Formats: sequence, C-alpha cells, structure tokens
Amino acid sequence: MIFDAGMYRLHMKNAIIITVIMVGLMMASCWSVETLPPEPAIEFRAFTIYDTTDILGNPAKAGKITFYFEDGDGDLGLNPPIEPGVDPSSNLFFRLYRKVNGTFEPAAPSDPLYPSEYRIPYIDADGQNKIIKGTIDVTIFYLFYNPDDTIYYDFWIKDRSGNESNTATTCIVVLGENGTCLPE
Repeated sequence: MIFDAGMYRLHMKNAIIITVIMVGLMMASCWSVETLPPEPAIEFRAFTIYDTTDILGNPAKAGKITFYFEDGDGDLGLNPPIEPGVDPSSNLFFRLYRKVNGTFEPAAPSDPLYPSEYRIPYIDADGQNKIIKGTIDVTIFYLFYNPDDTIYYDFWIKDRSGNESNTATTCIVVLGENGTCLPE
C-alpha cells in the first residue's frame, strides 16, 4: 500500500471546507427573524432652525424635524394622488404648541406657524420580512414669525392599514435662534 500525502492533504482540505460551510449554515439557521408589531413606531431625533429664503427670494426661517420610524408589516406611505389638486389623505400629522405668557398652549389650526399635514410617499418592503425602518426629514417654512416665538410639536404617523404610531414630541425651539436641538 502506497501512502500519497498529496491526496491526503486534498481530502483534508475538502473536509475542512465542508465542515466550515456546515457549521455556518447551522449557525445561520439558529438566528430568529426579527418581528415588530404592525403599528408603526417613531422616535424624535433632531429639530434644526435655520435661515433660508422663500420661493420669491424673501428671507424666511425653516425648521427641519428628523425622526426615526419602523413599521412591522411594511405598509407605510401613500401613493401620489390620482387627480391633481388637493387630496385630503395624509399620514404624517403635527400639533403645534406655542409659548403664551410663559405657558405652552395648543395653537389653533389657523395659527400662521401651524404646519400642514404631510404625506409620506409609498414605501414598498421587498423580500419575505416586511419590516421597514429609516429616518424622515420634514422641513417646515416659517414666513410670518416673531423672533421670540417659542414652539414645539407633537407628531405621529399612520400606515395604510390605519394603524397610528405613538406620539413623539420635539424639543422646544425659539424661532429667532438658529441651531439644532436634540432629544433630552
């Protein structure tokens, strides 16, 4: 019987490769698939106030609100309106609070600082796991404001199934002071 060291090394190399692949597959099968509830969840991340100009070139202020979202069944966002014009469906809602005589009060929807309702565009979740996560930036323009105006917002989202998220709250900002505030 003749011993061939080259063949022995080749068989050992193949056995090691097969073992590594099998161990990798067994470990991957042990990981569970992430699940989240079907109701969307949001988390406030930042509110930035800065100087800008409106579409006519007039000086204005803008506020950019950044928030994180996740939705367990991946049905967030709406299709664009079929007909041009005003579409009453929205899925991102804001409630403005203004400081009046040292106390924050809910502002009326007619308040010039009150933002519109917004429409998150249709998000399609690919693959078997429909969970979607990400961040959204919303810019609000302030054309008529007093530099001492002190405000904050409550906001929430709604998915296509009608599930509403938790309500998140921004930090307090003074419109006359540029900068970014973060959650406390």
